[in-house]
Amino acid sequence: MKDNHKDVDLHHHSSSSSPTKQFPTASLLPPPSSLLMNKILRSPPSRSFLPLTQRPLNAHRLASKFIPIRSIMNSATGSYQTSFGASGNLGIAPKQMSQLPNLKLNDGNEIPILGYGLGTANFKSNSDGPVDKNIVETTVMAIKAGFHHLDGAQVYGNETEMGLAIKESSLPREKFFITTKITGTENVPTQAAFEDSLRKLQLDYVDLYLIHAPYFANSPADLQAKWADMEAIHATGKAKSIGVSNYLQKDIEAILSTAKIIPAINQIEYHPYLQHEDLVPYLHSHKIAVAAYAPLTAVTKAKPGPLDGIYDELARKYGVTPGEVALRWVIDQGMVALTTSGNEDRLRGYQKVAAFKLTPKEVQDIKEIGLQKHFRGFWQKRFDENDRS
Repeated sequence: MKDNHKDVDLHHHSSSSSPTKQFPTASLLPPPSSLLMNKILRSPPSRSFLPLTQRPLNAHRLASKFIPIRSIMNSATGSYQTSFGASGNLGIAPKQMSQLPNLKLNDGNEIPILGYGLGTANFKSNSDGPVDKNIVETTVMAIKAGFHHLDGAQVYGNETEMGLAIKESSLPREKFFITTKITGTENVPTQAAFEDSLRKLQLDYVDLYLIHAPYFANSPADLQAKWADMEAIHATGKAKSIGVSNYLQKDIEAILSTAKIIPAINQIEYHPYLQHEDLVPYLHSHKIAVAAYAPLTAVTKAKPGPLDGIYDELARKYGVTPGEVALRWVIDQGMVALTTSGNEDRLRGYQKVAAFKLTPKEVQDIKEIGLQKHFRGFWQKRFDENDRS
């Protein structure tokens, strides 16, 4: 999704953008009465007007009340900078809603760093069955809550509902970033599956097309052939970017040996209890972006756990929920965070991740504590119990 944003500085406005307001001069104001002047002169100064040097200071309160938050969106690169005082080490408390950044992919396209997933609760067993109005309404609700990055898949069975929600939102197509995926457990014809997805979505193109998983393949040659199909679709312009999902390093290595196009992204289950310590650095070394699904696992499926305390502590510090801390942890590592909910308040709350930032130490603390527990929420049958790959 490309959106032409102008640079935004919340604390500076050009004087040429609007005429200077004229305020009354002192000579035009009526003089105060002598009674009022006597009252002012005799009254002790209010605590709120005491100089800062005469007031006891609380560092956290000072940080949240007096240090300005500045947000800058660069229209050329989609890069995003937040500053908190000079050092940037204190974290940023929610004060004013900012715009979340886009992540630039290796093909030059940009992906919004927070997305709404149409799997799990929105799953529909029969994609050719009657339209599920609940899925349409929930997706429209997510769009109205601010989610314009929608992540779908052929196997979710709800591409028709996803397309209807896009239409019902009345937003122009260019405001959306749409992802869908070809099934990764069956070796179905790629081009036919892609055209079927476009038909159900009622779209001329998707922003990102993924292979859902590598489990259709019986050999590296199967992986390579499927990726060649994806490259052919990309060449038509109907898939702006192409990538994979649930691929391990060995799967990526297989396709890179013959690929003309490097995958733009690998969408994987990622949270503090499943950090893929070898896979993620490998992806970064090849400039393959990471999208994290199930980022809230540590505060949902995997409770109780060693992270419960620090999530609660950081939620109190920043005035957010533990789930919002979990999302921010992913975003602060430069990864796309994908989440879902059928609760409108919760969806709007997730947008608050734009208004605060964890410190590097907090990100690292969550990483280290998360390693104390291993939990995989999806594809468990494909892995040994203690396999963290």
